[in-house]
Amino acid sequence: MCFIFGQGKEHQKRIIVDVGHGGKDPGAIGINGIQEKDVVLAIGIEMIRLNKSIFGDVYDIYLTRYDDSFFTLSERINLAKSLRGDIFISLHCNSFYSDARGMEIFTFNSESKKVDYNTRTSIALGNEIIRESTHSINIANRGMKFANFQVLREMIRFCPAILIEVGFLNNPVEAVHFSGSSGITAIALAILSGISNHSKSE
Repeated sequence: MCFIFGQGKEHQKRIIVDVGHGGKDPGAIGINGIQEKDVVLAIGIEMIRLNKSIFGDVYDIYLTRYDDSFFTLSERINLAKSLRGDIFISLHCNSFYSDARGMEIFTFNSESKKVDYNTRTSIALGNEIIRESTHSINIANRGMKFANFQVLREMIRFCPAILIEVGFLNNPVEAVHFSGSSGITAIALAILSGISNHSKSE
């Protein structure tokens, strides 16, 4: 795993992007053979590029992997904790029946007052990302949801944490969309724009 430390500036908001799956774990496989691990890695890398080229390097973005490597959930979580991010985003793709489509975003709903702020912030952040995605790339809105995923359950204690299912790889339209560089750029830009919109409203 390759990390470039010391790249951040004091005023930058640090975003940890957990790039799902990798290595021996391909994740969902689309109807055209596209693999989830490749799609989410491409999105994460594109977020870094767009942050520099369009957003003026306003964010300090780290990925949990930069190549086709496999890391356990615990390794990803420990890395994310050590990086002390302001926002944690886990990237994934869905797979179900071919008519299923759209983006859905999850966070963890804890009864602990200690993390209540992070949960509320996660919901607001997720809603901004979905709103930006449905507006800019016309992706279907499957809404904000709660889930007991390990990465969310453990990270929500430290910072706002969401898991984005960007779309369905077995949907003919969405599989083609995520197979091309323009589709990857569109979703990466929508995520960053949603983060930017949320930051301005805080």
